[in-house]
Amino acid sequence: MSWFNKAVSTFIDKVPPSTIAVFAKRYIAGDSIEDAVKVSKRLNAEGAMTTIDVLGEFVENREETEYYRDLAIKVLEEIDKTGINANLSLKLTQMGLKLSKELCLDNVEKILKRAKELGNFVRIDMEDSSCTTDTIEIYDSFRETYNVGTVLQAYMRRTINDIHFLSDKPMNFRLCKGIYDEPRAIAYKDYDIVNDNYKYCLETLMKKKAYVGIATHDEKLVFHAERLIREYDLKKDEYEFQMLLGVDEELRHIIIDNGHRIRIYVPFGKDWLPYSIRRLKENPNIIKSAMKGYLK
Repeated sequence: MSWFNKAVSTFIDKVPPSTIAVFAKRYIAGDSIEDAVKVSKRLNAEGAMTTIDVLGEFVENREETEYYRDLAIKVLEEIDKTGINANLSLKLTQMGLKLSKELCLDNVEKILKRAKELGNFVRIDMEDSSCTTDTIEIYDSFRETYNVGTVLQAYMRRTINDIHFLSDKPMNFRLCKGIYDEPRAIAYKDYDIVNDNYKYCLETLMKKKAYVGIATHDEKLVFHAERLIREYDLKKDEYEFQMLLGVDEELRHIIIDNGHRIRIYVPFGKDWLPYSIRRLKENPNIIKSAMKGYLK
């Protein structure tokens, strides 16, 4: 890790929100659903699909979970109304996972039912390790009834076992590296090992005929994924690449020009600060990129 990246990761929590906003705004669609739809339309025109995420993870009562549940349903209805090529990403902590698993299941099922009525898809995001087992179990309980997927994180030591555990039925996963600060006992810390495990998990998923959202900004992993796509003779509707809004747009266009489908993660909402801090810790080069943009 360079001195710059280490400094950003160490001190970002102490930076005023107004300063973080300067660097984060290109990576967030805005405050409203309308902002997310506008960004999705632009990305669709460039040849990319999107997944829309409502920012905000920590709820304190049932009423807040119902607010986020209804907002998620509204996102699905706006996607249908506007005709954009988009689906929904969903956090279980918004749905009340930390309050009551029963409450969370009820909220999620209401969203999944509406998505099914509208012919759309819901991706259940993976959060920190305290949520991993519940997230896997909730995905498993719904995947035969609804059009739903979840996320696997390559830095988690358990991930390859989760793949084998879930391979008795059709699987739909976003495979990413992982961004939460987890203990070494449960997560790989070495960059090369994380990348090697990403490759191992990706090839295992392809062997098992899973639908995979190949979520990475690492061109080495994109190269490896393209090799596997050719090796397993995957059709264009059997996988997709995924990237974050505003990150390495040149690589995004390269992937599109190479004939692959790609989906961009489009977050919106007023609760943008925790998301932005995590992303800046994960990829401090975002600050360098933003500074270059301002200096042009």
